[in-house]
Amino acid sequence: MSAMTMRAAVLRGPGEIAVATVAVPAPGPGEVLIRLEGCGVCASNVEPWEGQPWSRFPGEPGGLGHEGWGRIAALGPGVEGFSAGDRVASLSGRSFAEYDLAPAGMVARLPAELEALPFPGEPLGCAMNIFARSAIRAGQTVAIIGIGFLGAILTRLATEAGARVIAISRRETSLALAREMGAAETITMDDHWRILEAVKALTGGRGPERVIEAVGRQWPLDLAGELVAEGGRLVIAGYHQDGPRQVNMQMWNWKGIDVANAHERDDAVRMAGLRAGIEAVASGRLDLGPLLTGSYPLERLGEALSATRDKPGAFVKAWIAL
Repeated sequence: MSAMTMRAAVLRGPGEIAVATVAVPAPGPGEVLIRLEGCGVCASNVEPWEGQPWSRFPGEPGGLGHEGWGRIAALGPGVEGFSAGDRVASLSGRSFAEYDLAPAGMVARLPAELEALPFPGEPLGCAMNIFARSAIRAGQTVAIIGIGFLGAILTRLATEAGARVIAISRRETSLALAREMGAAETITMDDHWRILEAVKALTGGRGPERVIEAVGRQWPLDLAGELVAEGGRLVIAGYHQDGPRQVNMQMWNWKGIDVANAHERDDAVRMAGLRAGIEAVASGRLDLGPLLTGSYPLERLGEALSATRDKPGAFVKAWIAL
């Protein structure tokens, strides 16, 4: 590979990924070029990888990858506050590749405390912003449905805030992780009515003041709506991208609940979440180590996506080493 080319994953068709050699992009005004060290694999990558009716192929080189970190290789005209060699996390969208471009305003420097640690900043920032939108207070009961990367971090943050967390998830390994992150109670996600009765018993029949749905499927959304207490808040953290959803609006109206769709789109808010996440890990409040359960080379991105879909063993989150 010459200095002017790079390896990049290209989605050729449903379930078909190839590693291509393409030109390294040049940073334009206000941009930085990042030599990536790694990129997290997001559950939202799975449906596009499997193919959706609106998908177009081939995809962009590096496309789907949006959880990258690495070192700045070059600065575009007008960029200030960064230097070549700075280790950073970015909010950019073509990071399943050796290099990616990002606007300088969408890049955050990683402090020395995080040196050499894998750091998928984008989903960590999402977790911090979801927590902020949840408005959790000490003394509340919080049910979290789905204990993956997001659910585990939210369990830790809610517990730290003084809330009692009820973790609901399919796998015993996920429930064990939730207990490690501070969950007071865990419930296997298997039978709808059994879960409702169990949560009622734990909350004196009232239901939790906060329910966070972190799966992105119809049933967990239905379950979340039924669990949340009257006047409580339902926080949708799951990424619902495989089609329309139905909700029981009659019940939501009757309960008088707040509903927060916690996917932020304002760039300033997203960057604030990223910076808050960096501070939380650097200070020791959060440890990503137990959550990053498998690294894969770029050539095995398909295997990483399969693991993200199927969640073998104690899998939580995969990342691509670049």
